[in-house]
Amino acid sequence: MIRIDSLGKSYPGFELKGVTFEVRPGEVVGFLGPNGAGKSTTLRLLLGLERPATGSATVDGLYYRQLDRPLTRIGSLLDTGWINPRQSCVDYLTWVAVANGISRHRVKEVLDLVGISSVGRRQVGKLSLGMKQRLGIACSLLGDPQFLVFDEPLNGLDPEGIIWVRNLLRSLADEGKGVLLSSHQLNEVGQTADRVVLIGGGIIRTTGRVDELTEGGRSLEQVFLEKLTDSVDYRGRTR
Repeated sequence: MIRIDSLGKSYPGFELKGVTFEVRPGEVVGFLGPNGAGKSTTLRLLLGLERPATGSATVDGLYYRQLDRPLTRIGSLLDTGWINPRQSCVDYLTWVAVANGISRHRVKEVLDLVGISSVGRRQVGKLSLGMKQRLGIACSLLGDPQFLVFDEPLNGLDPEGIIWVRNLLRSLADEGKGVLLSSHQLNEVGQTADRVVLIGGGIIRTTGRVDELTEGGRSLEQVFLEKLTDSVDYRGRTR
């Protein structure tokens, strides 16, 4: 289980305060909020890229740095911008696989799974944004992990690609994997997630099952605007 417990971190002008939620195997949890709400900070703390000031973020009771072969326990897509644009997709995935003790044969499998085998030899820098997102998802799946963390995976995808991601995430959950999906696209995530965690201004505003939060015909956008009490709406615009 992914366990975020009383997580806190301070930066100039921003503070993440007491963030607490869980992601269990077999479910998709939508982590929703406006830009600057604290979503990416929470994910970076979970993945060991930063250390919290208070609280903890663990996978099956262990910090990321304590995991043996972490890509086989938790895969992630945060940002594809750092990948060497001169590497081919195959070379990049092979490098990640070898560095993490994962079979090279897995590279072809994940390229097939995300539908970009035809561009496997193409340089990353020549891919569209949507193709880069698929490459990032392929990388997260290399170790066939129990848990997956995606930060804005719908960025750059056309409607067909968005539907593809939605179906992929549901199929991963059906296989028993736990998926944490961070996004500002509230209603789209509402069609994918089992539960949602709504965050604004570094504070968890509400959590719950999607069907319970949206009963009576309300949208997630309406729910979030009701719960958000600071001066920024869900699109990151001041009121």
